[in-house]
Amino acid sequence: MATPVAAASAGPVQTRSRYWLVPVTRAVVAAVAAIVITFSQNHSAALGLAVFGGFAVLTASAILAGSASLKADRVAHHTFVAQAVLTLVAGAVALAFAASASLPAFFAIVLIWALLTGALELYNGFRLRGRSPLARDWTTTGIVTVLLAVAFLVVPQGLDQHFTGPDGVERSLTASIVAVGVFGAYAAIVAVLLVIGGFSLKWGTDPSGRVTPETESQS
Repeated sequence: MATPVAAASAGPVQTRSRYWLVPVTRAVVAAVAAIVITFSQNHSAALGLAVFGGFAVLTASAILAGSASLKADRVAHHTFVAQAVLTLVAGAVALAFAASASLPAFFAIVLIWALLTGALELYNGFRLRGRSPLARDWTTTGIVTVLLAVAFLVVPQGLDQHFTGPDGVERSLTASIVAVGVFGAYAAIVAVLLVIGGFSLKWGTDPSGRVTPETESQS
Protein backbone atom coordinates (compact mmCIF):
# COMPACT_ATOMS: atom_id res chain seq x y z
CA MET A 1 0.00 0.00 0.00
CA ALA A 2 2.98 2.34 0.13
CA THR A 3 6.20 3.08 -1.72
CA PRO A 4 9.47 1.53 -0.51
CA VAL A 5 12.03 3.67 1.21
CA ALA A 6 15.49 4.07 -0.24
CA ALA A 7 18.68 4.58 1.72
CA ALA A 8 18.68 7.66 3.90
CA SER A 9 20.06 10.90 2.52
CA ALA A 10 19.95 14.57 3.47
CA GLY A 11 16.81 16.59 3.20
CA PRO A 12 13.77 14.29 3.21
CA VAL A 13 10.89 15.42 1.05
CA GLN A 14 7.27 14.49 0.96
CA THR A 15 6.28 11.72 -1.41
CA ARG A 16 4.00 12.27 -4.39
CA SER A 17 4.18 8.66 -5.53
CA ARG A 18 1.67 7.44 -8.10
CA TYR A 19 1.46 4.23 -6.10
CA TRP A 20 -1.56 5.73 -4.33
CA LEU A 21 -3.66 4.36 -7.21
CA VAL A 22 -2.94 0.79 -6.11
CA PRO A 23 -4.54 0.95 -2.64
CA VAL A 24 -7.41 3.05 -4.00
CA THR A 25 -8.08 0.47 -6.73
CA ARG A 26 -7.95 -2.29 -4.14
CA ALA A 27 -10.38 -0.27 -2.01
CA VAL A 28 -12.87 0.01 -4.87
CA VAL A 29 -12.71 -3.74 -5.50
CA ALA A 30 -13.21 -4.50 -1.81
CA ALA A 31 -16.09 -2.02 -1.57
CA VAL A 32 -17.88 -3.65 -4.50
CA ALA A 33 -17.49 -7.08 -2.87
CA ALA A 34 -18.87 -5.73 0.42
CA ILE A 35 -21.85 -4.11 -1.33
CA VAL A 36 -22.72 -7.26 -3.29
CA ILE A 37 -22.70 -9.36 -0.12
CA THR A 38 -24.57 -6.77 1.94
CA PHE A 39 -27.44 -6.49 -0.52
CA SER A 40 -27.67 -10.20 -1.30
CA GLN A 41 -30.38 -12.09 0.54
CA ASN A 42 -28.79 -15.48 -0.09
CA HIS A 43 -25.44 -15.80 1.66
CA SER A 44 -24.69 -19.20 0.17
CA ALA A 45 -21.31 -20.81 -0.41
CA ALA A 46 -21.82 -20.29 -4.13
CA LEU A 47 -22.19 -16.54 -3.62
CA GLY A 48 -19.20 -16.44 -1.29
CA LEU A 49 -16.98 -18.29 -3.75
CA ALA A 50 -18.09 -16.16 -6.70
CA VAL A 51 -17.66 -12.84 -4.87
CA PHE A 52 -14.35 -13.82 -3.32
CA GLY A 53 -13.13 -15.15 -6.68
CA GLY A 54 -13.86 -11.88 -8.45
CA PHE A 55 -12.45 -9.87 -5.56
CA ALA A 56 -9.24 -11.90 -5.53
CA VAL A 57 -8.60 -11.80 -9.28
CA LEU A 58 -9.08 -8.03 -9.48
CA THR A 59 -7.09 -7.42 -6.30
CA ALA A 60 -4.23 -9.56 -7.63
CA SER A 61 -4.17 -7.53 -10.84
CA ALA A 62 -3.90 -4.26 -8.89
CA ILE A 63 -1.15 -5.59 -6.60
CA LEU A 64 0.84 -7.03 -9.49
CA ALA A 65 0.60 -3.79 -11.46
CA GLY A 66 1.72 -1.78 -8.43
CA SER A 67 4.62 -4.11 -7.60
CA ALA A 68 6.58 -2.67 -10.55
CA SER A 69 6.97 0.60 -8.65
CA LEU A 70 8.44 -1.25 -5.67
CA LYS A 71 11.57 -2.47 -7.46
CA ALA A 72 13.80 -0.07 -5.49
CA ASP A 73 13.15 -2.35 -2.51
CA ARG A 74 13.70 -5.89 -3.79
CA VAL A 75 12.23 -7.56 -0.71
CA ALA A 76 9.01 -5.54 -0.92
CA HIS A 77 8.81 -6.10 -4.67
CA HIS A 78 9.18 -9.88 -4.41
CA THR A 79 6.80 -10.25 -1.47
CA PHE A 80 4.09 -8.24 -3.21
CA VAL A 81 4.54 -10.27 -6.40
CA ALA A 82 4.14 -13.40 -4.27
CA GLN A 83 1.05 -11.88 -2.66
CA ALA A 84 -0.42 -11.14 -6.09
CA VAL A 85 0.26 -14.67 -7.35
CA LEU A 86 -1.26 -16.27 -4.24
CA THR A 87 -4.32 -14.03 -4.53
CA LEU A 88 -4.74 -14.79 -8.22
CA VAL A 89 -4.52 -18.54 -7.64
CA ALA A 90 -7.00 -18.33 -4.74
CA GLY A 91 -9.42 -16.36 -6.90
CA ALA A 92 -9.18 -18.79 -9.82
CA VAL A 93 -9.73 -21.79 -7.54
CA ALA A 94 -12.69 -20.08 -5.86
CA LEU A 95 -14.34 -19.36 -9.21
CA ALA A 96 -13.75 -22.98 -10.26
CA PHE A 97 -15.59 -24.22 -7.14
CA ALA A 98 -18.39 -21.62 -7.35
CA ALA A 99 -20.63 -23.83 -9.47
CA SER A 100 -20.45 -26.70 -6.98
CA ALA A 101 -21.19 -24.35 -4.06
CA SER A 102 -18.78 -26.26 -1.83
CA LEU A 103 -18.79 -24.78 1.67
CA PRO A 104 -15.59 -26.62 2.76
CA ALA A 105 -13.85 -25.21 -0.33
CA PHE A 106 -14.96 -21.68 0.54
CA PHE A 107 -13.65 -22.03 4.09
CA ALA A 108 -10.34 -23.57 3.01
CA ILE A 109 -9.63 -21.13 0.15
CA VAL A 110 -10.36 -17.95 2.12
CA LEU A 111 -8.61 -19.21 5.26
CA ILE A 112 -5.37 -20.19 3.48
CA TRP A 113 -5.38 -17.06 1.33
CA ALA A 114 -5.98 -14.74 4.29
CA LEU A 115 -3.31 -16.39 6.42
CA LEU A 116 -0.58 -16.31 3.74
CA THR A 117 -1.23 -12.92 2.15
CA GLY A 118 -1.99 -11.28 5.49
CA ALA A 119 1.34 -12.52 6.84
CA LEU A 120 3.20 -11.17 3.79
CA GLU A 121 1.61 -7.72 4.05
CA LEU A 122 2.14 -7.67 7.81
CA TYR A 123 5.80 -8.59 7.30
CA ASN A 124 6.35 -5.65 4.94
CA GLY A 125 4.62 -3.32 7.36
CA PHE A 126 6.84 -4.33 10.28
CA ARG A 127 9.99 -4.41 8.17
CA LEU A 128 9.56 -0.83 6.94
CA ARG A 129 7.96 0.58 10.09
CA GLY A 130 9.09 4.16 10.64
CA ARG A 131 10.76 4.34 7.21
CA SER A 132 7.95 3.91 4.66
CA PRO A 133 5.08 6.44 4.35
CA LEU A 134 2.34 3.86 4.67
CA ALA A 135 4.02 0.95 6.45
CA ARG A 136 1.40 1.52 9.14
CA ASP A 137 -1.34 0.82 6.60
CA TRP A 138 0.41 -2.32 5.39
CA THR A 139 0.56 -3.46 9.00
CA THR A 140 -3.09 -2.67 9.69
CA THR A 141 -4.35 -4.36 6.52
CA GLY A 142 -2.16 -7.38 7.24
CA ILE A 143 -3.54 -7.71 10.74
CA VAL A 144 -7.15 -7.47 9.55
CA THR A 145 -6.49 -10.10 6.87
CA VAL A 146 -4.91 -12.50 9.36
CA LEU A 147 -7.90 -11.93 11.67
CA LEU A 148 -10.14 -12.99 8.78
CA ALA A 149 -8.32 -16.32 8.76
CA VAL A 150 -8.78 -16.62 12.52
CA ALA A 151 -12.51 -15.91 12.16
CA PHE A 152 -12.85 -18.67 9.55
CA LEU A 153 -11.08 -21.04 11.94
CA VAL A 154 -13.53 -20.20 14.73
CA VAL A 155 -16.77 -20.54 12.74
CA PRO A 156 -17.89 -24.21 12.84
CA GLN A 157 -18.67 -25.51 9.35
CA GLY A 158 -21.54 -27.58 10.74
CA LEU A 159 -23.33 -24.58 12.22
CA ASP A 160 -27.10 -24.77 11.54
CA GLN A 161 -29.26 -23.10 14.16
CA HIS A 162 -32.97 -22.44 13.76
CA PHE A 163 -34.78 -19.74 15.71
CA THR A 164 -37.92 -17.63 15.63
CA GLY A 165 -37.46 -13.90 15.14
CA PRO A 166 -39.37 -11.13 16.95
CA ASP A 167 -41.81 -11.06 14.03
CA GLY A 168 -42.68 -14.70 14.56
CA VAL A 169 -40.94 -15.86 11.38
CA GLU A 170 -38.71 -18.90 11.66
CA ARG A 171 -35.13 -18.27 10.58
CA SER A 172 -31.85 -20.16 10.45
CA LEU A 173 -28.23 -19.30 11.07
CA THR A 174 -25.85 -21.44 9.05
CA ALA A 175 -22.11 -21.60 8.58
CA SER A 176 -22.35 -20.17 5.07
CA ILE A 177 -24.40 -17.18 6.25
CA VAL A 178 -21.85 -16.39 8.96
CA ALA A 179 -18.76 -16.99 6.80
CA VAL A 180 -19.99 -14.98 3.83
CA GLY A 181 -21.08 -12.21 6.18
CA VAL A 182 -17.68 -12.19 7.87
CA PHE A 183 -15.94 -11.88 4.51
CA GLY A 184 -18.29 -9.05 3.57
CA ALA A 185 -17.45 -7.23 6.79
CA TYR A 186 -13.75 -7.79 6.13
CA ALA A 187 -14.08 -6.34 2.62
CA ALA A 188 -15.86 -3.26 3.98
CA ILE A 189 -13.19 -2.64 6.65
CA VAL A 190 -10.33 -3.13 4.19
CA ALA A 191 -11.98 -0.80 1.68
CA VAL A 192 -12.01 1.99 4.26
CA LEU A 193 -8.41 1.34 5.36
CA LEU A 194 -7.10 1.21 1.79
CA VAL A 195 -8.87 4.33 0.55
CA ILE A 196 -7.63 6.33 3.55
CA GLY A 197 -4.11 5.01 3.03
CA GLY A 198 -4.18 5.69 -0.70
CA PHE A 199 -5.36 9.28 -0.48
CA SER A 200 -3.05 9.95 2.46
CA LEU A 201 -0.20 8.92 0.18
CA LYS A 202 -1.48 11.07 -2.69
CA TRP A 203 -1.99 14.18 -0.59
CA GLY A 204 0.99 13.61 1.70
CA THR A 205 -1.14 13.88 4.84
CA ASP A 206 0.45 10.92 6.63
CA PRO A 207 2.75 12.31 9.35
CA SER A 208 5.32 9.60 8.57
CA GLY A 209 5.05 10.27 4.86
CA ARG A 210 8.60 11.43 4.31
CA VAL A 211 11.02 9.78 1.93
CA THR A 212 14.38 10.48 0.43
CA PRO A 213 15.01 12.26 -2.90
CA GLU A 214 15.84 8.90 -4.46
CA THR A 215 12.37 7.63 -3.67
CA GLU A 216 10.84 10.89 -4.88
CA SER A 217 12.42 10.35 -8.28
CA GLN A 218 10.17 7.30 -8.77
CA SER A 219 7.06 9.52 -8.90
